[in-house]
Amino acid sequence: MRRSLGIGIIGAGFIGPVHARAARLAGGNLVGVVGSSPGRTRRLATEFGTDPAVASAEDLIAHPQVDVIHICTPNHLHVPLAEAALRAGKHVVCEKPLAVSASGAARLVRLADEAGRVAVVPFVYRFYPTVREAREMARRGDLGAVRLIHGTYLQDWLSDAADYSWRVDAALGGASRAFADIGSHWCDLVEFVTGQRITRLTARLSTALAERRRTAGAAFTTRGGSGPVASVDTEDIAVVLFETDGGAVGTVTVSQVSPGRKNRLWFEVDGSAAAVAFSQEEPERLWVGGRDSSMLLTRGSPANSEASRRFDRLPAGHPQGYLDCFEAFVSDAYRAIAGEEPEGLPRFADGWRSVRITEAVLASARRGDWREVEPCGAP
Repeated sequence: MRRSLGIGIIGAGFIGPVHARAARLAGGNLVGVVGSSPGRTRRLATEFGTDPAVASAEDLIAHPQVDVIHICTPNHLHVPLAEAALRAGKHVVCEKPLAVSASGAARLVRLADEAGRVAVVPFVYRFYPTVREAREMARRGDLGAVRLIHGTYLQDWLSDAADYSWRVDAALGGASRAFADIGSHWCDLVEFVTGQRITRLTARLSTALAERRRTAGAAFTTRGGSGPVASVDTEDIAVVLFETDGGAVGTVTVSQVSPGRKNRLWFEVDGSAAAVAFSQEEPERLWVGGRDSSMLLTRGSPANSEASRRFDRLPAGHPQGYLDCFEAFVSDAYRAIAGEEPEGLPRFADGWRSVRITEAVLASARRGDWREVEPCGAP
């Protein structure tokens, strides 16, 4: 009988426990969890029931019972930790952005290929059944020729000057914040659904709050901190106009300072025959528009495609959500480690592409011009 995969998690902010839950639901054996300090690591070992001898990321990567490393740290640590894990022969699940530079992401793609390891990035919105249904509609030609791709990704957790996160600091999160953090999800999703690639874009960035009161250690909002006031060098808002290799045009507005919008990832794809729209805050249904009539498709319908039904965890009428997507993503990653080829699994190459798009957005915003999105060839 094959033993369960041994799992190690580096980083235990908001997303670390999400990875741990998904890993266990997917049949993994949680060996160790490493936090931001020795004391935090000891507390996590007690909380998760993991090996108390694991004291550092280096210990975890070298642990003989660990097969897969999940990296859930601030962005600037992704490349060195993923590189160390791959060189140690581990499979890797690394949070996005995969790297803060395209060269770093390309290096990880090359190392994963050379090591023959499964290396994936949690673009988990791909795993909503309704997203898979929208993708099948585009693949079957139900939409006709895609003409327009548009949408938003809006949040409000940094809308006040008292809100702070390490993500605000370019030294920890990278030169882009709002676009790299959530715009990357939107771009991955619409490319996944339509099968088209963004090839050219022009972008405008805005920092709505030029100063924030710094607070140490916060992955997401920490309010009312007592630290010094610091200048903000990353964007709160991004607006991008783009063209695709399939002849479509599109726009996306990304914001982390939109009051009342908690996680409004929304897109619409308008074709010559029909349109389809998806909202992450209402993921149980798709809006499908036609010239003469429109309708709502619900998750779990017997008429939905097999590609969609594969991700139905519950009967229709029992809402599924983000955690179900995360578990489906991790489950597919572990299936890939076992030798299967799950369709639509986001690999390091997808993370590299995302960083390329982010770099084009930053370059366009600096120059105020149009920029080509460089294709990702051989790393």
